[in-house]
Amino acid sequence: MSRTDSDSWDVASSVGTTATMVAAARAIASREDDPLFEDPYAAPLVRAVGIDFFSSLVDGGIEGRDIDGADFMAKMIAVRTRFFDDFFVDSTTAGVRQAVILASGLDSRSYRLPWPDGTVVYEIDQPQVIEFKTATLASLGATPSAQLRTVGIDLREDWPKALRDNGFDPTLPTAWSAEGLLVYLPPDAQDRLFDDIGTLSAPGSKLATEYHPDAAATIGERSKAISKQWGDNGAHLDISHLFYAGERRHVGEYLTGHGWRVSARNRPEVFAAYGRTFPDTDLLAPMRDSLAIIATRN
Repeated sequence: MSRTDSDSWDVASSVGTTATMVAAARAIASREDDPLFEDPYAAPLVRAVGIDFFSSLVDGGIEGRDIDGADFMAKMIAVRTRFFDDFFVDSTTAGVRQAVILASGLDSRSYRLPWPDGTVVYEIDQPQVIEFKTATLASLGATPSAQLRTVGIDLREDWPKALRDNGFDPTLPTAWSAEGLLVYLPPDAQDRLFDDIGTLSAPGSKLATEYHPDAAATIGERSKAISKQWGDNGAHLDISHLFYAGERRHVGEYLTGHGWRVSARNRPEVFAAYGRTFPDTDLLAPMRDSLAIIATRN
């Protein structure tokens, strides 16, 4: 089913399945011999969702290395997860005590990162996604390691007001993450997202995000190939239709022009920084130009 401007989802449908997919990849990455991070909540969350294919992946019923898409996804998500983990740790080390995780999905950073005392973390996602994760983690006996405030709202709605209504203080520096998010927004909504972040960001605020040139086409083709292989293993989950097409502004250039100091590294450079080698295949070649971006508000 194609995207619409008013669509919604839970963790087992539409865009929500990608949150479950990423959590499955984090679970696989966590059990590597030399993991870049540990996420003890990823596998239980995936099992609770109940999509058989992903549950089988995290429980070893299907080996990720036997499925090219799953194996690569675990490697990609391992590096991406560590990049955003380090961003939040570095931001709080620098004194930032307010963080916002946009489209938080099944992300468990509010529970597993070593947040300094007094840090407030806001998670924003669809109400059904927020409710599912909160209830599941509570049933596991998990408690947040920061002051967690959840905000159940679609990012295409007035999320800045909802954030402020939940206690967000725009006069304080904030650490923002927009991870694996932008391709699920229309191009104009991407610009509005960064405009809203800028309006809410006091000087010294930091933002971590990504930029994929020709995102919908590049990621869409890769997703079609991955979805086909999943189908060969009994999972009929075509995620290639979930991305919004259309020309997008270069994220780094847009932020630079709107009051941010920007640093960026391409995908192979980020992999190398963590002792990993970016897979050199024809399917993944366009992803080499994807950028990991950290910006600081002037």
